[in-house]
Amino acid sequence: MHVYDHPTFHMACQQFDLVADRLDIPANDRDRLKYPKRALTVAVPVRRDDGKVEVFAGYRVQHHLTLGPTKGGMRYHPDMTLGEVAALAMWMSWKCALMNLPYGGAKGGVACDPGHMSAGELERLTRRFTQELIPFIGPQVDIPAPDLGTNEQVMAWMMDTYSVHAGHATPAVVTGKPVAIGGSLGRREATGRGVGYLISRAMDTIGLNASQATAAVQGFGNVGSVTAFSLARYGVKIIAVSDALGGTFNAGGLDLVKLQEHVTRTRTVANFPEGESIINEQLLTTPCDILVPAAMERQITAANVHRIQCRILAEGANGPTTPEADLVLDQRPDVFIIPDILCNAGGVVVSYFEWVQDLQSFFWTETEITDKLFRLLESAFNQTLTLSRKQKISMRMAALSLGVNRVREAKKLRGLFP
Repeated sequence: MHVYDHPTFHMACQQFDLVADRLDIPANDRDRLKYPKRALTVAVPVRRDDGKVEVFAGYRVQHHLTLGPTKGGMRYHPDMTLGEVAALAMWMSWKCALMNLPYGGAKGGVACDPGHMSAGELERLTRRFTQELIPFIGPQVDIPAPDLGTNEQVMAWMMDTYSVHAGHATPAVVTGKPVAIGGSLGRREATGRGVGYLISRAMDTIGLNASQATAAVQGFGNVGSVTAFSLARYGVKIIAVSDALGGTFNAGGLDLVKLQEHVTRTRTVANFPEGESIINEQLLTTPCDILVPAAMERQITAANVHRIQCRILAEGANGPTTPEADLVLDQRPDVFIIPDILCNAGGVVVSYFEWVQDLQSFFWTETEITDKLFRLLESAFNQTLTLSRKQKISMRMAALSLGVNRVREAKKLRGLFP
C-alpha cells in the first residue's frame, strides 16, 4: 500500500501493529483491519478572484464500513497528503469504536491554504469539491464534519451543494453545521469541552488539585481555545499558549479574555502584550502540570520527549506523540497520558448526536447534549483506565485495544464476502 506512503500513516500502522501483537490478531486479519476500505483523489478547479483558474488536490479516505457509515472531518491545509488523510481515518475508526458509535472512520479535505483565500474562493472550492464527492458521501454512506481550516460555514456550503443535487434539504449529510440549518447546540465546543472534562477526571485520578495546577496549550484554534477556557473554569491557571505563528507565556497566568480579544484582532496569539514571547518547542517543554498538544500530529518526538515536564499529557490533537516518544513515556509513571482517540473524542460524539437529531428532526437542549457527552466520555475513560491498570499497559495501548478489538469482532461476525 505504497500509495499511502507518509510518516503519519507509518506511525498509525506502527501503533496498530503493536496492538495487533498484543491481541494476537491472526496475520490473515491484519491487513483487512489496517488498510482503508477505499480512497478517492479528485482535482478541484477553482476560479480565483483575479480570474485565474487554480487546480487543487482533494482527498477522502473511508477506513471501514463494518459498523455503519463512515465519519470524519474535512481539513483544508496546504501540506495535506493522501497518506496523512489515511492515518487520520484509521485513528477515527478506533476512536468511534472506543466510544461505541455506529461509524467507521473517515477523513478528507483539500490541499490548500484557506488563510490566503477569500470567502468567495473558499465557497467555490467547497462546492466543487463536494460535487466531486457526491457519489461517495451521504447520511448512510459517509458524513463529513469540520476540521483544521474548515468551520460551520464550510459545512453549510457542503450541505447545500449535496441538497441541491438530492432535490431536498439533507441536513444529515454533514455535521458541525450552523444551528439554524440543522446543526447541534454544543457541537463547536464539544471537542475542547471533552478535553477539559477528561483532564478533570485525570486530575481526580492522580490527586492533582485543579486550583493549584498550571497548563500549557499548543494550538489556540477551536479545540485549544475551548480547552483553555474549560480548564480555567475548573480553576486551572493557563500559563502558556501557542499557535502556528508563535506563542505567549505568563507564569502568573494568562488573561484568556484579553488573549481572545488579541487573537480576534491579530489572528494569532503571538505578540500578546501581557505575555512573554515563546516558540512552539518552548511551550512543549514548559514546566507545567497539564500539557495539551492541540495542533498537528507528531509534535512530541524522540528529540524532545525527555524534556517534557508535565504530570498530565492530554492529546487534544490527533497523533501528537510518536511511537518513539511513547517508548520513553512508558517508562515515566509520573506522566498520566490521555490518548488522542479518547481525549479528543468529544467532537465525534456530539457529531453523532447531531446526525441522530437530523435523522429524527427532533432536537435536544445544550444541557441534554453536554450531559450525554460527559456520560459517554466517563464510560470510555473508566473502561480504558480499568483495562490499563488490570493488564498493566499504557492508557494508549488500552484505548487502542478496546477500539481495534471492537472493529475486529464486528468484521468477524459479519464475515468476509466471497
